[in-house]
Amino acid sequence: MSVLDQSPSAARTVSQRAVLAVSRFWAWAFLGLLILFFVVAVPLVSGGSVSFLTVRNSQNILVAITPILLLGLGQTFVIIGAGIDLSVGWVMSLCSVTSALAIRWAFNHGVPLFPSAVIGFTAAVATAGLVGFLNGVIIAKLKVPAFIVTLGSSFIVRGAALLMAENTTVIGLPPGIRAYGNEAVAYFIRGEGGGFYWLAPPEVSGELLRRMDRILPYPVVITAIVVGIAMFLLRKTQFGRHTYAIGGNLEAARRAGIPVDRRIIVLYMLSAITAGIAGFLSTLRFSAGSAVIGDPLLLSSIAAVIIGGVSLFGGAGTITGTVIGSLIIAVLTTGLVMLNVDAFWQFIVVGAVVIIAVLIDQSRDLIVGRVRQP
Repeated sequence: MSVLDQSPSAARTVSQRAVLAVSRFWAWAFLGLLILFFVVAVPLVSGGSVSFLTVRNSQNILVAITPILLLGLGQTFVIIGAGIDLSVGWVMSLCSVTSALAIRWAFNHGVPLFPSAVIGFTAAVATAGLVGFLNGVIIAKLKVPAFIVTLGSSFIVRGAALLMAENTTVIGLPPGIRAYGNEAVAYFIRGEGGGFYWLAPPEVSGELLRRMDRILPYPVVITAIVVGIAMFLLRKTQFGRHTYAIGGNLEAARRAGIPVDRRIIVLYMLSAITAGIAGFLSTLRFSAGSAVIGDPLLLSSIAAVIIGGVSLFGGAGTITGTVIGSLIIAVLTTGLVMLNVDAFWQFIVVGAVVIIAVLIDQSRDLIVGRVRQP
């Protein structure tokens, strides 16, 4: 039967399904168009002296999305479960401080460098897990709205971070710790006398050093591992299925025998722990613990989740979408900087993209409702 022979209702259904398909993949298309735009625009604005699509720039983008993506991963689970976590930015800051203090204490007491880093990681995860546990218990057991609980805990965590850091940056970490946060899996020296080097950086200086690019820095690799674990949890485990069920219909999930309270507690612990890992990696990268490092990243992480297609109403979303959303934000900000666009305009552009993403999300829900009508 041709399209002309279809009834009006059938034709509308086809068009609705087409629009629905577009809404599902708009983030991928937008990311591709964004990259294409900057590939063309950056050389034009710079007179050909700067290129957007380079190895160094691609690695800078990956490093830039690391903290946003880690905060967004836990936020993805929470929002799919129909919650929100406004404390992750300050949890990241607190864990940056606690990990720095733990590393400094361990190294000063004769612990070798790598075990000191492990102690710092443990301190960050334990601190974050405790905050997430308390958030989850209050939300699940006392039935206080997640917005209020996590907003209040963000102030508490902020105060704790500033107190522990004595309102300054925690310094005095062993010099070698910086290598864990800045070295990479591979190194590439462009041009004559260059080549690939694996695991250990080559002993070069001068012009060769300026032409050397780090490929897959260790924080990027660690983040990729965490992303893989998160994808497995959400897609392949009972915990992931329960998360979708809780976000889709809380009461139905209870009646189905899902331990809702325990799952909610775990969701907020997971959200805090990924933020704690981000704080630890920040300490390694800058060789210092900052009590304010995560403050500006909260809204960016939520924006990445929304742009990636996670429904604000819960029950829908993917880790892949959050990765794409994080890439969109990183590419946008990096490209606008290379075009010498003022920072204030960057906020405006990212905000506009978030609003568009929410409109698309709501349109998709409306289309799904119409398609399901008899």
